[in-house]
Amino acid sequence: MNNILVDENNINKRLDKFLSETLESFSRSKIQTYIDEGYILVNGVMKNASYKLSLNDVISFKEFPKETSDLVSEKMDIDIIYEDEYLMVINKPVGLVVHPGAGNTHGTLANGLKAYSDNLSTNNGDFRPGIVHRIDKDTSGLLVVAKTNEAHEFLSSQLVDHTLGRKYMALVMGNFTEDEGKIIAPIGRDKNDRKKMAVDLIHGKDAVTYFKVIKRYKDCTLIECSLETGRTHQIRVHLNYINHPLVGDNLYGKGNKRIYDKGQLLTAYKISFIHPKDKKRREYEVPLPKFFLDVLATLR
Repeated sequence: MNNILVDENNINKRLDKFLSETLESFSRSKIQTYIDEGYILVNGVMKNASYKLSLNDVISFKEFPKETSDLVSEKMDIDIIYEDEYLMVINKPVGLVVHPGAGNTHGTLANGLKAYSDNLSTNNGDFRPGIVHRIDKDTSGLLVVAKTNEAHEFLSSQLVDHTLGRKYMALVMGNFTEDEGKIIAPIGRDKNDRKKMAVDLIHGKDAVTYFKVIKRYKDCTLIECSLETGRTHQIRVHLNYINHPLVGDNLYGKGNKRIYDKGQLLTAYKISFIHPKDKKRREYEVPLPKFFLDVLATLR
């Protein structure tokens, strides 16, 4: 994993908090474990997880231990858009969880990937073979999977410096007066419902979402969203926060299930990144899912 140089925007942040925001594939508790066990160093020496960062601190990483697990190989149809010896681009359907979590060890993309190939990166442990980043269970669309540890590190670094581009198409309630905008609102766990996230101006993690109007309908709007950060449920939370909840979202928003009630109309339709081999930018795009197009057709 590449070294990270602390800039002026992160001075006085806790080491574990900063890394949990930067290394999105790792939980804060896992990062704290790695700090305590000496796999993460600051200026070449061990620090506590609560260490407050200073300008130009250099955070370095020893090779994380490979986690042992009982991840089961499960054959499944995986929609592979592109594949080479370094990575795969996968079009994930609605309803498929990316990797196992508490109480959910079967039927995930990770299970399918383990059955598909033995040549996947191990950077995130055996439970998440090749997984560089995630999208919600009920969001369809593109994600990139790494085959080698070196490719994984290179792709992960693009999440940190925002050169791994992710664009989503979303149908939301209501009409926008503006043609494009930027939502800046930190996100944390909802204090009243642990299954939900919420804008938390005091304790939330920084979150930035850009949106652009694609087409206006009578009671809703088709927009394109792009992410500067990748917080859990970010687009869903941000759009609900500005009173434009996603059509069909069963967790966020009110009055937004009249048109469609089987889950949020949100799909990660485009992804771009710099390829770890030739260092050239690649871009991949998929059509909107049929269920999404069917809803749009009723609005014309």
